[in-house]
Amino acid sequence: MLLALLLGRSTHRLVRRNGCFNFFPLSLIGWGGGCIWYLERRAARESPRRFLHLLRNVNQQWVIFQHFNFLRRMYVTQLNRSLKQQIKPKPEPAESPFLEKTSLDEAKAEICEMRPLVPPSLPLSRKPSEKALIGLEPASVTEGSVALGRETKEEKQWKEMKLRADDLPGILARLSKIKLTALVVSTTSAGFALAPVPFDWSCFLLTFVGTGLASCAANSINQFFEVPFDSNMNRTKNRPLVRGQISPLLAVSFATCCAVPGVALLTWGVNPLTGALGLFNIFLYTCCYTPLKRVSITNTWVGAVVGAIPPVMGWTAATGSLDAGACLLGGILYSWQFPHFNALSWGLREDYSRGGYCMMSVTHPALCRRVALRHCLALLAMCAAAPALDVTTWTFPVIALPINLYISYLGFRFYRDADRKSSRKLFFCSLWHLPLLLLLMLTCKRRVGEEGAEAPRS
Repeated sequence: MLLALLLGRSTHRLVRRNGCFNFFPLSLIGWGGGCIWYLERRAARESPRRFLHLLRNVNQQWVIFQHFNFLRRMYVTQLNRSLKQQIKPKPEPAESPFLEKTSLDEAKAEICEMRPLVPPSLPLSRKPSEKALIGLEPASVTEGSVALGRETKEEKQWKEMKLRADDLPGILARLSKIKLTALVVSTTSAGFALAPVPFDWSCFLLTFVGTGLASCAANSINQFFEVPFDSNMNRTKNRPLVRGQISPLLAVSFATCCAVPGVALLTWGVNPLTGALGLFNIFLYTCCYTPLKRVSITNTWVGAVVGAIPPVMGWTAATGSLDAGACLLGGILYSWQFPHFNALSWGLREDYSRGGYCMMSVTHPALCRRVALRHCLALLAMCAAAPALDVTTWTFPVIALPINLYISYLGFRFYRDADRKSSRKLFFCSLWHLPLLLLLMLTCKRRVGEEGAEAPRS
């Protein structure tokens, strides 16, 4: 544009100097200036576009260069197997400059060097100056930073789980499910006490200890088999084998040390029938019930049989025979376990599903509620049959009717509502229902020498 203006001015001067007006040269020069001005304007407009296009081409060429460089490195790596990239460890967070000395003595020496000395001439009543307080602050900061750094380093390190002798009784108690073992022993004791024979303390103690040892063995083997599945459940993730508090070898050794003397006490100390029942119950719980939990819902019925055998063992330990009274006690325990366990499993459906267990509450929720209600009503019928089988007097069905009606009502509520609130009420009711029912049976027991009672064994 500037060039066109200059050409126009020079042409105007040239025409004036010659003194004549020539139209053709003037128009030609003006046309040339206009073309130059148009070309300059077009170049000014298209220069940003060309610059961006140039940048894009450069970026594409840079990407292509990176790609070929990557292929070259891959070829070299495949050609020479010894050339492999190593992962660079993640750098630890920057620590305070006071933590560079890791040893305790050096840290103490540094603290002592940084701590200012208070002049001895300072009176006790006089408050320290601001300079003294400022001087004391670095020492406290250093001590806190050293302690904090040591704690963070200890937290990052893996700690070896060490078994101490003080913790071993508690660990073995949790391995043997001490609460469940206590329930098994109590039902066995109730069966022994309800037998229509004189009470023999020596036989009772042997039955008590033998049944407890057999129950500890069965529960320990059960936990040994279910370690990978218990780790997925919130209810069982803190068990000793899951947390690694004891080794599997120690758990199996403990189970063996409980099973062998337990079965031996029941067989040779009490009678062979009770010992056979104890051994069969261990086998049923560990080899049938435990694997069935992941296969079929029939595990609930098998588990109910396992829970029904202990009172039968108590009865056979006292009488030496398996008669109608033993079957009645086993039937009561068998029916009681369905409202108890079905209500418990209803609130743990997510846990059982996460662990991979096949439970009625997970796969057949309607059947779970129906079975719980049926066995609540079955308790009414079996309690009414107790005096007919000469186990209790006729007072027992009458005084046991209120608690049986109450648990049947809660079973109906659970069947109808199918929620956590009704299942929780039924579960907690079952916890006090069984001890109270057995206590009522003991108070209404048919005494020895009464009509229909068995004669004492020789």
